Amino acid sequence: MIYVFDGAMGTMLQNAGLKPGECPELLNVEKPEVITNIHEEYIAHGSNIIETNSFGANRIKLSHYGLAERVKELNTAAVKAAKAAAGDKVKIAGSIGSTGKFIKPLGELTFDEAYEVFYEQISALVNAGVDMILIETIIDIQEMRAALLAAKAVTDKPVICQLSFNSDGRTVTGTDPQTAAITLEAMGADIIGANCSLGPAQLLPIIELLAANCSCPISIQPNAGMPHLVEGKTVFPMDAEEMASWVPKLVEAGATYIGGCCGTTPKHIAAIKKAIQLLTPAVRQHRKPMLALTSRSKTVFIDKTLPTVLLGERINPTGRKKLAAEIKEGNFLSVKKEALEQVHAGAHLLDVNMGVAGIDQTKAMSKAITEISQLVDVPLAIDTSDAKALEAGLKAYPGRALINSVSAEPERLDEFLPLAKKYGAAILCLPISPAGVPKTAPERVAVVQTIIDHALAIGMKPNDFLLDALVMTVAADEEACIQTLNTLKLYREKFGYPSTMGLSNISFGLPNRPLINSNFFTMSLAYGLDAPIMNPYDTAMQEALLASSALLGFDKNARHYSLSAANANAPTKAATAPISEMDLLASIKTAVINGEKEAIAPMVEKALAEGHSSTEITDQCLTAAMNEVGIGFGSGKLFLPQVLLSAEAMREAFIKIKELLPLQNFQNKGIVVIATVKGDIHDLGKNIVGALLENNGFHIIDLGKDVELDTIVKAALEHDADIVGLCALMTTTMPQIDFVIDALKKAGSKAKVMVGGAVLTQEYADQAGADCYARDGVVAVNLAKELVEK
Repeated sequence: MIYVFDGAMGTMLQNAGLKPGECPELLNVEKPEVITNIHEEYIAHGSNIIETNSFGANRIKLSHYGLAERVKELNTAAVKAAKAAAGDKVKIAGSIGSTGKFIKPLGELTFDEAYEVFYEQISALVNAGVDMILIETIIDIQEMRAALLAAKAVTDKPVICQLSFNSDGRTVTGTDPQTAAITLEAMGADIIGANCSLGPAQLLPIIELLAANCSCPISIQPNAGMPHLVEGKTVFPMDAEEMASWVPKLVEAGATYIGGCCGTTPKHIAAIKKAIQLLTPAVRQHRKPMLALTSRSKTVFIDKTLPTVLLGERINPTGRKKLAAEIKEGNFLSVKKEALEQVHAGAHLLDVNMGVAGIDQTKAMSKAITEISQLVDVPLAIDTSDAKALEAGLKAYPGRALINSVSAEPERLDEFLPLAKKYGAAILCLPISPAGVPKTAPERVAVVQTIIDHALAIGMKPNDFLLDALVMTVAADEEACIQTLNTLKLYREKFGYPSTMGLSNISFGLPNRPLINSNFFTMSLAYGLDAPIMNPYDTAMQEALLASSALLGFDKNARHYSLSAANANAPTKAATAPISEMDLLASIKTAVINGEKEAIAPMVEKALAEGHSSTEITDQCLTAAMNEVGIGFGSGKLFLPQVLLSAEAMREAFIKIKELLPLQNFQNKGIVVIATVKGDIHDLGKNIVGALLENNGFHIIDLGKDVELDTIVKAALEHDADIVGLCALMTTTMPQIDFVIDALKKAGSKAKVMVGGAVLTQEYADQAGADCYARDGVVAVNLAKELVEK
């Protein structure tokens, strides 16, 4: 069956007289009949699922109106108004929107705080009697994870997860549809989809990717095209018939829940309903089932049909006194360098272990996972024997992690498996039982079967497992090698799941260990090893992998082997050298690009001591680095978390220069007044732009959100602003941009006007009379520089 949602609530409320700056959810108690009438109109035009008027009814959003203590009341009233219209045949979806804040480290909100905010609102909606929960218009996967966890903790009713994607096919913080689908399905989302930001044409390929990468039903609620400005009013250009013309394509792509977002009305829903009557759900083509791990912005698959995946082992303080001492001091500089350099050396996944005696491992694991996941884009394995540290790491991780490891010991099964299920993690199955370490391959297979049986019994799925073959030292047991190889063989024959293991233990106590290790590695690959845990810096092991991949058919025509040989004979480029080997200025530039904010200040201090001028450091290192970051962001190679981290590193560099050279005359690049316009309480985008501009040398006057026209004009004149930056994220507040621009011109302000926001377009900016339109923060910085130079 294909279900029909309703259309935009905000558009209908605006038509009903809601003014900019008023709280839409307050109407649930002050004018419930208005809300019920809107629901009734959508039902009359074909909706069989209606959404409660509760999109912004969470504690954080309501606090802007002084209504933070009325969460339960307003959400309960929203359900009551919907029930008055729904009857017995129409389902009610409890609408949950964003908090409007980023979760740390991108913002100030903690994961637990976000969880509690969502838990409170979802509890109110469920207790009032909704049929399902709809989490929608979310732009960050970590916020979606917090909301989904809260929903699953509150209810067993279906939970729909809808993200908003940009025109580049990713969310604001860089998550692609494939990664989103895999992450959310693993966590238990019942329906996955997309809404807002884009029209049906732009969302079609996103729906195709979502449908191909999960088995959940797919939902889609596009805008009625991209908004235009017509006679001072925001108009969505797509009429009902044109919207309906996209329905067959959306259904063919896999959607079975279809509705509308901004600009859609009952007429659009009627047209969608008519188009659906002649359609049946598509037969979806899913990807081959295999183990998938995700970061915020990337998915890595592990399977016998795919090339070998390297799991970097270097973030582990065992036997490394310096690293252990730094972690104990709370210094994660070496941890972050190991993360960067392992990825640089070819690691596809990173193992993270914080096993240092005498520390709070829960706190250390949370910090390590938070820092590393913002720094690199590869998925992480959380390596710990402490259940509290494991959960802290799983909370902090914005993706689908690997748990290293779960044995057949009762406490591991009882504590670790529920956490894996709850957070959607995969598990590394380690064949150790209460009886100890099994010596033979059949015994190891039997122990792993026990782990898998327990995992499947609590609802985990076949593609949640990575099997460790367990490597013992051959110096102590002459059967160690052959038993491990036989274990790999039996794993593949009996289970078909991918395998892993640490390699270096095989040679412990023997001379010429690299020779033993590389030969054992080659043999293991032939027996079915899919994801070795190894030191990616080990040249002999990397060479063994290249040769084995060519011989085993994973490297077609030995292409990568040949390219590697050619590169080995080519001159080394400074840009690809390890960070530790670069000259000082190059290291500063690289540190900014990598976002190494802790490392940058000592480097800058050393550069100044060696006679490099502040201008030289600024131009050749800091500015040059941010230019490269901007290029990477524009090409889709870097995403918002990395951009913000680089901006923070640049800021630390400037702080150190000003500290050491207080009399230095730093040129102020310009004064920028920024504000979210009247009636709009969203400021995420504005805050990002402000931070990036400030870190690039601009003086920022941030007026906040929901700012009166007169306040913006007054600030522009008083501060003699070079630029006024205006933000609007709601279709109902877009016309305020026109009013402010007109007022600035009448007041004689010399400031150039830059506009931005999720609902704005270049065409809209042109019609409003803005000097430029910034689609994101990086573009805003470049445009600001151009405007000031002119």
